Amino acid sequence: MKKVLQFLFLIFTVFVICKCSGLAASAEEYYTIGMAYFELGKYEEAENWLNRARSADRTMTASQYNLGRLAFEMQRYEEAADYFEEILKKDPDNILALKAAAYTRIKTGNIDIADRHYKRLLELVPESADDGYNHALVLFAMGRFSDSEEVLERYELQMLGNSEMQLLYARVLNAQNKAEALDSYASWLINNKDAKVRNEYAQILESGEYYARALAEYRLALSETAASGSFSTEIRFNIARVLLIAESESGEGITVLQAIVNEGFNDLSAIEELLADERISPVNKDSIRIIASNLKTDP
Repeated sequence: MKKVLQFLFLIFTVFVICKCSGLAASAEEYYTIGMAYFELGKYEEAENWLNRARSADRTMTASQYNLGRLAFEMQRYEEAADYFEEILKKDPDNILALKAAAYTRIKTGNIDIADRHYKRLLELVPESADDGYNHALVLFAMGRFSDSEEVLERYELQMLGNSEMQLLYARVLNAQNKAEALDSYASWLINNKDAKVRNEYAQILESGEYYARALAEYRLALSETAASGSFSTEIRFNIARVLLIAESESGEGITVLQAIVNEGFNDLSAIEELLADERISPVNKDSIRIIASNLKTDP
């Protein structure tokens, strides 16, 4: 409340000074009013006053930067990027504008432009771990996994206390089929609880034929998620698949598969993939064929 009153008093003071002096408000005063409205969350009023400030003094980079912030807050991302990049045309090493432009370009989906901004930003402030993480994220999205890994490894110490960086690093390693990914996922899961990440980890274990560990992780993931829903069903299907492959003489995998089908699972292509898997026993494949046939004939 105190902050609100201070801003309102500031706006009132500027108006009174201008009125009593008979002078038009300066660009700085317009800017002050605009920022006061910005801090109050009154974005339309803030935009109006900041535009006045920019019109009154075209060199006021601060007005343009905060107009970009306003556009971003209102989810007008292309417009926000235009504001920030206009600053960069005049001042290509403006760190605030580079940060804002890079992050905004992620929002607009122009990750190649975001990459360019982050690359320049990290040349100017190489110690910025937050910007390093964002750049690595952009590189990951571009499929440049080794580059993403290289960026993250510059911040090895900062990564120790940052779970988001640790998880991205694990995913970058996995995308390159590096064995170290398993240890990275396992370390992350010691200090973090996330059923989707655990399911992801279990899939990597399964692909490496660590079936007992994969099964244990799938079951843990199932215990960490809601009892019903599409994600729960996905995990249970994964459990059924591992049981069918690793315990080919057991009927438990068929039991789990039939249970989720009875509850509404109808991904015929996923079930038919099981029929193509040579690791599943002929007896269990006969049961899978019956399940697939029933799905085809059900209305």
